Amino acid sequence: MDNKELLSAYYEMWNDHDFSKADRLLDSDVRFHGSLDIVANGIEGFKEYAAILMTAFPNLYHAVEITVHENDRAAAYVTYTGTHEGPLFNYKPSGNRICYSGASFFHFRNGKIASINVLGDLNALHKQLSNDA
Repeated sequence: MDNKELLSAYYEMWNDHDFSKADRLLDSDVRFHGSLDIVANGIEGFKEYAAILMTAFPNLYHAVEITVHENDRAAAYVTYTGTHEGPLFNYKPSGNRICYSGASFFHFRNGKIASINVLGDLNALHKQLSNDA
């Protein structure tokens, strides 16, 4: 897979909720900083992060708005949507529909994703997780 295909497959993995694909897409020593400001290292760390998100938002969807690729780097602007059905941070499930944005920055190495740094709009997310939203 080339880097564009890897990026597409990465978001397909999220939207299919099939994290067994991580073994094929991610470097074994992947460095991941997620939109929830949680750092995870390695494929198992990444899968643990994904489990946190999928527990909180079982119908989580990543809508990729823009991607930019250059050499061994890529960036993506993404809109995340889902329903808050599980605990997250100090919030109990609210049933609220969430929608927030993020920008992800990727580094590719040897045909795999070596690092991902996601900057998410946590302020918008926190407002939507509140039962008062």
